Amino acid sequence: MRLHRLAAFAAAPLAVFLTLTTPRPTAGSPASAGTAGPPGRTPAAPPRPRVTEIRIDKSDHTLELVAGDEILKTYRVAIGPGGPGPKRYEGDRRTPVGTYRVAGRFKGQFHRFLLVSYPNEEDRRRFAALKRLGEVPPGRGIGHSIGIHGVGGRQSAGVHKESDWTLGCVALDDDEIDEIARLTPDGTRIVITD
Repeated sequence: MRLHRLAAFAAAPLAVFLTLTTPRPTAGSPASAGTAGPPGRTPAAPPRPRVTEIRIDKSDHTLELVAGDEILKTYRVAIGPGGPGPKRYEGDRRTPVGTYRVAGRFKGQFHRFLLVSYPNEEDRRRFAALKRLGEVPPGRGIGHSIGIHGVGGRQSAGVHKESDWTLGCVALDDDEIDEIARLTPDGTRIVITD
């Protein structure tokens, strides 16, 4: 009996030692699955998928952010009043149709501006053909500075989408273009359809 008490007494410090030196599970470790983590700490939000494409449908007045095959978000937009079809020349007030890229970004008159890589090679060929046919007004070029942008003021938020008013750009509310700019890296593909 004495030997049994002696063994129990000797084992007690080992149990205390193991309790004090064994690491506790932390939030996110396999042993802590299903636990809330330390009080006062919010678990990190899952990373957002990377936007791989912006799709703009002129007839539906929508802009979609796409990651792979998943549509992350859809926005209502205003476009140029020049009608369907591709942009023909500077000043026609048409929003272009085709495949482009986000070519840069800056802040300015329209709050935030994502530059669209218009014109592309197809646009240049079309413009040259129209010019040869005499369908381009004198002094007009192919156009430039097409972008996806805000409106530059809260007073226009939402109401600007009730009509098409841009010179060929795609316009959203300022908070929407801020969100799109955060999620969309330069070089992202842009597909604009009628």
